[in-house]
Order: sequence, then structure tokens, then C-alpha cells
Amino acid sequence: MKVAVIGAGAAGLFCAGRLASEDIGVEIFERNEKPGKKIYITGKGRCNLTNDCSVNDYLSHVVTNPKFMYSAAYSFTPSDTVTYFSEELGLKLKTERGGRVFPVSDKASDVTKVLVRKAESEGASIRYGSRVTAVKTEKGRVCGVFEGEKFFPADAVVVATGGFTYPSTGSTGDGYGFASAAGLKVIPPKAALVGLAAKNVAGLQGVSLKNVSLSLYVNGKARASAFGEMLFTHTGISGPVTLECSSRTAAYRDGSGAFPTGSYASVDLKPALNADELDARLRREFAQTPLAEIKTVMRRLAPAALAAPVLAEAGISPTVKACDIRKESRVALAAAIKDLRFPLVGAEGREQAIITSGGVDVAELDPKTMESRKVKGLYFVGEVIDVDALTGGFNLQTAFATADCAARAIKAESALIANFG
Repeated sequence: MKVAVIGAGAAGLFCAGRLASEDIGVEIFERNEKPGKKIYITGKGRCNLTNDCSVNDYLSHVVTNPKFMYSAAYSFTPSDTVTYFSEELGLKLKTERGGRVFPVSDKASDVTKVLVRKAESEGASIRYGSRVTAVKTEKGRVCGVFEGEKFFPADAVVVATGGFTYPSTGSTGDGYGFASAAGLKVIPPKAALVGLAAKNVAGLQGVSLKNVSLSLYVNGKARASAFGEMLFTHTGISGPVTLECSSRTAAYRDGSGAFPTGSYASVDLKPALNADELDARLRREFAQTPLAEIKTVMRRLAPAALAAPVLAEAGISPTVKACDIRKESRVALAAAIKDLRFPLVGAEGREQAIITSGGVDVAELDPKTMESRKVKGLYFVGEVIDVDALTGGFNLQTAFATADCAARAIKAESALIANFG
């Protein structure tokens, strides 16, 4: 049996390594001159390859189509990933805060190396600088792939081309074209896990906030909320909570990444305090230095750069003395601290996005095998599918779990052919 795998990224290499054998010849087509280009930049170059968590916890971090991943998640769990890499591939791993699993070496290149070594040791071959231009199908079954004018016959084709983010790594959306040509529906791709452009951030670039709550309001309702760290950039906001909220609101942005008019980000600078507790805190701060200007007092409540926007939101002059702040102004100040707003423009471009939201419609695929329901022998794995998750190793776990499903299905098909012809 011959199998063509399109893409030597995480999902493609993993699938090939699980699939190749004496009975199954695997050829990997990689458009770049080296494998795993996107692996090299994951986890800031360290490769957070999975999360050491339960299956239910993994599924809770899948933003788009978690139900589709149910079967795959239980068939190849995060624990299975850890065992496979550490015991079968011989890669030493460590678990850090939040269950994030990394190679002990802190080198993403080591992850790529063991995946390539496994695939090649099992007999798979990799064609570098080879861009598949079309997948050939006849009478509802895959026949092979074209590299320009050159045809390569195959009994099964695994599309592992990734999404359309970080196009410099080769992820330019080729897989969507293969799916569409085969008659499969593709959900328009959008940037996810990405920074957001916002207004009124002048002078805040580089300001980092910890233990804050961020909520994104779209069409008058809170569509996403997260607690943790965020960062102001020269164009808007970023950081862990922003990335999470960006993924949870991808569906509300248009094709250009823009939010509907009136959308805004709300930052709660003191999420641990309710209104009464915050009022008591303000009164204590004012009593401590009654003759100090309010802008000076604010430095004990928030980063200095945020004093001006918070006071402006509350309608308070920065030079007013603390002792002159009356209850009405104090209530307004507390409200601004709990709900500091920044109008949203849209998401940063796909060049900066970590993951793609959108892709091959999961309704087109068998969730147990990742095979197309319309074309026999055509499989889609990894980011090319309309499944995306939060940061923490969950997206690579999706890549490995879907790739394992396809590999097992193809091996089962090969066994049937061998036994019954």
C-alpha cells in the first residue's frame, strides 16, 4: 500500500512515523527545504508538545469543535503522547507550570529530529522542496497527488498542510484548496491566539499587567473572559489572557479580522475585590496620603502609565488631592478600575497568529478516522481541520491525536487488503 503525506510538520511527521512499515510505503511531500518549520517556533522555540492533563481537561481547552475531538482524544491521550515521545522516541521530557510539557533540552529542534528519525527508520521517505499542487480523485476515491505535472500514485493521501498562520513557515492554506477541490466544505480561516488592535493605547506600550481579568464585549455582550497576564503593545493588547479571548471571539470577526463597531476590551485591574472592598481600599489609600495628588496615589493601585486613562475614565483631574475626592468621584474611580475600556479594532494579521481558527469542516470527516466522508482514502489531520485550542500544548496534542487516528485507520485498511485482497 502506498500513502502520500502532504506536509512534514508535527501532524504529518507523526502520522508517517506511526504508519510506515514493510507493508505500507510512505512518501512525505514537504514544500520547504527542511521539516517542521513551525515546530521550531512553538513554545518560543522550546516546543510545548502537549499538556500533562486529563482528557476532559484537554477537551475543555479546545475552543472550536471539542465534541468532534472526543473520540480522537480518548484514542490517543496526552498521557499517550508523553509515553510515546519519552519511551518510544527516546526524548527526555519535563513538565512545567500548568502541565506544559517540554523537551528537557528546551530545544524545539529535538522534537523535529525524533519525529523525522522515527519516520525514516520505519521506511518513510521525505521529498524536500516538493509542493503538491493537486490531489487526484476518481469515482469517489483518492488516486494520488500531483507535484506540478508529475503524478505520484497513492492508495491513501494524508493532508497535513497546517493552517494559514505564520505563512513564512509554509502554512499558506494549501490544504483548503485540496479539500475544496474534493468537494469538501471549508470554514473560512481566521487568525486565532493572536494580539488585538485597540484604540486609546498610546503611551502604554510595554506595560504588563498581572492578575487582571480581561473581557471582550461584542454586540453588547461579554463574549470571552480570562484571568491572568496581559500586555499592552504599540497597536493594542497581547499576552496570555488576550490570546485566549482572541480565540474565543474569532467567530465574531469578519474576514479581514475586524470586530463589529462598538466592540471593546474591559480590563478589571482588581478582580479579587468587590465594589465594597475596593471602596474600602480607596479610602485607606486616600487617608494614608491625604495631601497627595490622586495621580500619585494611583501608583499604589496600578502601573503609573495607567493612572491617566483610569482617571480620565472616571472623570477626575489627575492633580486633585486625595482629601478632596468625594464619594461620587470615589465610586466613579472604583468603576474605572473595575472596567477600564479600550475600543477594539480587530486582530493582528495571520503573520503573528499562533493558530488558525477555521479549516476543513468537521462535518465532512469521520471523527474516528479523519477520513473524508465523500472521498475514500483522503484524510485530513492537524491544523488544517476546523479545530483549534488554547495555548499550553493543546494544539499539538490535537495534531498528534488526529494524526494517530488517520494512521490507525490506514493500517487497518492495509491489513484488510492484505488479508482479503
